[in-house]
Amino acid sequence: MAFQQGLSGLNATSKNLSVIGNNIANANTYGAKASRAEFADMYANAMNGSGGNAIGIGVNLAAVTQRFTQGNITTTESGLDIAINGNGFFQLDSGGTTVYSRNGQFQLDKDGNLVNGTGAKLLGYAANTDGAIIPSTVQALRLPTAGVAPASTTEVGLELNLDSRVGGPAVALPFDPADPTSYNNATSVTVYDAKGQEMALTFYFRKEDTVADPTLVDTWDVYMTANGQPMPAAGGPIIDNMQFATDGGSMLSPAAPVPITVDAGVPLTAGGASLQIDFDLDVGQATQYGAAFSVTDLTQDGYAPGQLTGVSIDKTGIIKAQYSNGQSKAAGQLVLATFRNPQGLQPMGGNAWSASFGSGDPIIGAAGQGNFGLLQSGALEESNVDLTAELVNMITAQRAYQANAQSIKTEDQVLQTLVNLR
Repeated sequence: MAFQQGLSGLNATSKNLSVIGNNIANANTYGAKASRAEFADMYANAMNGSGGNAIGIGVNLAAVTQRFTQGNITTTESGLDIAINGNGFFQLDSGGTTVYSRNGQFQLDKDGNLVNGTGAKLLGYAANTDGAIIPSTVQALRLPTAGVAPASTTEVGLELNLDSRVGGPAVALPFDPADPTSYNNATSVTVYDAKGQEMALTFYFRKEDTVADPTLVDTWDVYMTANGQPMPAAGGPIIDNMQFATDGGSMLSPAAPVPITVDAGVPLTAGGASLQIDFDLDVGQATQYGAAFSVTDLTQDGYAPGQLTGVSIDKTGIIKAQYSNGQSKAAGQLVLATFRNPQGLQPMGGNAWSASFGSGDPIIGAAGQGNFGLLQSGALEESNVDLTAELVNMITAQRAYQANAQSIKTEDQVLQTLVNLR
């Protein structure tokens, strides 16, 4: 009698229930992907080929496949949580073996490496000391702990308007920073020496006396003090005869940034003395219109030393270190991997897969490039398990199991009838 069909049905349905139970168990596992049991019918081989009246001998579990569809993204309170929105897998170093995951729950270990709950290290590109990403061999990403060194000011830019309607102080009245009648306007900017020590530079704008010399129309002199001390020490202008075009919208002189030197030894407010500072003063964006004096932008490229205050991860995976002096620079970039056939990945447990011959070799790239998805920090990808559908599937599998058990029971009754024939 054919007990084989019912027995194979019980076995296949039991495995289907196991798959459904695994899906339900991982409904709240971040980055988990739902599985599906796929079945195939079985037929006995015939010597002369199969006929049209062949009867199958049951069912077989052909494969258990996973659905790599996007799960919902939920926000979290940890800045080191990362969700992938789109294609790609995180690359992780698990004891020297590279594995792949969609679970972005990361934290720091004692060495500053980004690791997941099993201790696997997140891989990516390193950055040099200047914050430039080096797209070479992937390696474990380690967050910096050291501060950032200071930088001396090398460029200062002034964007302002000087009032064309005003007249200049009398020629007989020399420039004196303590006498506001000896200049027209002033503005200040903070610069830094090589030690990161702050210094206040004040620029004074004095219009030439056109009554005494009519050839000096639309001409200004620029003076400077450093922490209140005239620079240069002789007290002369740092820009002599700064001249505008007739319409006031462009500058005739100087035509290029002016090199300025602040002598060493200027007393600092917090004590001590400054180092020498050499920078280029760019006033090319200044104008002379018939409007009140106004400063629209002041720029300089120096900064004080700073300590690490935090890190952030942008949508392309670049990890930016943020410092107390307002500076930030890249500390690395995590990179993603995709596969030609994700169904060929081998589940390893711990929310990870490994590459196999069926999946093909990984294709590595940064988030946002090509068909790679984007990243969202402070968020996680939920499991794509549809709990409602799984519960319905469980009911269906239960009924199938009962039906296969009933077919075995019926076969048993038929066999019992045959045995009882006299």
